[in-house]
Amino acid sequence: MKKLYRYITKSFLGTFVLTFFIVVFIWVMQFVWLYVDDLVGKGLEFKIIAELLFYTSITAIPMSLPLALLLALLMCFGNLGEHYELVAMKASGISMWRSMRPLLLFSLMLSVLAFFISNSLIPIATLKWRTLLTDVQRQKLAFNIKEGVFYKDIENYVIFVDRKGKDGSHIYGVKIYDHSDRQGCTKIITADSGVMTMSPNQRNILFTLYNGHNYTDITTDGYKEKRPFERMSFKQELIKFSLASFDLTRSSEDMYKSYQQMMNIRQLSTSLDSLRARQAFRQETFTNGFTRRWANYNGLHTDVQFNRPTTADSNGLAADTCRILQWPLLSNYKGELRSNIISLSIGSAQNAKDNVAFNKIDLGSQNENINKHKKEWHKKFTLSIACLIFFFIGAPLGSIIRKGGLGLPVVISVGFFIIYHLLSTIAERMAVYGDLNMFLGVWLSSLVLLPVGLFFTFKATTDAALFDGDSWKKFFQKLFKKTKEA
Repeated sequence: MKKLYRYITKSFLGTFVLTFFIVVFIWVMQFVWLYVDDLVGKGLEFKIIAELLFYTSITAIPMSLPLALLLALLMCFGNLGEHYELVAMKASGISMWRSMRPLLLFSLMLSVLAFFISNSLIPIATLKWRTLLTDVQRQKLAFNIKEGVFYKDIENYVIFVDRKGKDGSHIYGVKIYDHSDRQGCTKIITADSGVMTMSPNQRNILFTLYNGHNYTDITTDGYKEKRPFERMSFKQELIKFSLASFDLTRSSEDMYKSYQQMMNIRQLSTSLDSLRARQAFRQETFTNGFTRRWANYNGLHTDVQFNRPTTADSNGLAADTCRILQWPLLSNYKGELRSNIISLSIGSAQNAKDNVAFNKIDLGSQNENINKHKKEWHKKFTLSIACLIFFFIGAPLGSIIRKGGLGLPVVISVGFFIIYHLLSTIAERMAVYGDLNMFLGVWLSSLVLLPVGLFFTFKATTDAALFDGDSWKKFFQKLFKKTKEA
C-alpha cells in the first residue's frame, strides 16, 4: 500500500505544482495586460517591476489554488482510469476510497495551509501590492520630448523642440520657457540646435544649445513702473535639468492599513467592534437630537379639530386615515405674516426630511462598510473549504471520465471554477449591499458545489455509470413508468 500511495502522490504532485504555476502565471499576465498603461514608458527599474509581479503572484493564490487542485486531481485520476490502473486496483480489492486516501490527506493539509495563507500572507502581500501599484500609477512618464509638442513634465520649465535628429539626441528649433522664479514666463531661451545627453549619474538631463538667445523680463516692485527687457546672445550654452521628479516615490503603507483586505481575522474582529459601536453612537445621537428638536411637534393642541367625511351608512367602510387638520391658531394671522409662517413651517419640514435622508445615506454607508468587513472575515475560511470541495469533485470525477491530459480535464475544471467564481462574486456583492444574508452570500458557491462533490464521490465509490447513456435511459424509463402508474 505504501508503494501505491507513493505512486499516486508522486503522479499527482508533479501535475499539481505545474498547473499551479501555470494558473498563477495566467493571473499575473492578466494583471500585466490590465495595468500595462501604468507600467510602460515610466523607466521603472527591474527590481520594482519584479517586486510588483511577486506581490501580484501572491495575491493570485486564492484564485489559483482551488483551480490548480481541481485540474491536477482530474488529470491524475483521469490518467489512472484511462490506463486501467484504477480497474487493476479495484480487482486487487483496493476500493476507490483507499486510492483517494493519500490525496485526501494532502488536500486536508493544503486546506490548513490555505487558511494561514489567507489570514497571514495575503493581507500583507495585498497591502504592499496596493501601495506599490499606487506609487507606480502616480509615477511620471520617463523623460521623452516629442517633436512639435510642448513638454511640461519638468517642474518650472516648458520645452519645445521643432525637430529631432535620427539619433534622438540632436534637436533643432529649441524653445525653453523658464517659470522658476514663480512670476510667470519672464525668461525664454531659444536656440537653433542642441544636443541632449544624460549626466554620468543618470540624475540630470543636459542640454547643450548652440546659436541662441536669452530673453528676460526684469521684474520691478511697482506694478506701474517700466519693466526693462534684456536680450543676450550665445554661441553655446549648457543647461541642466534635474530628473529627481521622475524617481519613484514610495508611500507609507499606513495609508492602506485600515482597508479590510489588508487585515487578518483578529484585526477584522477589532475593526468590526469599532464600526458597530460607531454606528450605534451615530444612530443614537441622531435619534436623540431629532427627538429633542421636534419634541414640541409630537403632540397637538387640545383645540385641534379633525373633519371627517360623513356618510349615511358607514357600515363596511374602511377606517378613515386621511384626516383634514384644522388649527384655529393659524386663522389669527392674516396676509404676509400668515404666508411667512406657512413658508417657515414648510422649510422646517423639508429640512427635517433632508436631515433624515442624509442620515439614512450615512448609516447605509456605514452598514455597507461593516458588511465588507464581515465578507472579508468569512473569506478567510472559504479558500480552505473550497480546496476540500474541489477535491471531492476532482478526484471522483477524474475516475469517472477516465480521460487524462490537458483536454477534457481543463474544460471541466475551468467550467466548475467559473461557476464557483460567478456564484461567489454575485452573492458576495448582494450580501455587501444588504440584499442577501452575509453568511449565505459568502458561502453560496460552497453550498452549491458541495452536494455536487458528494454526488460524484458517491457515484465513483459505488462504480455507478454516470456517463453511460443506457443507464440514464433506463433511469428515465423507470421514472416515467412510475409517473404514469401514479
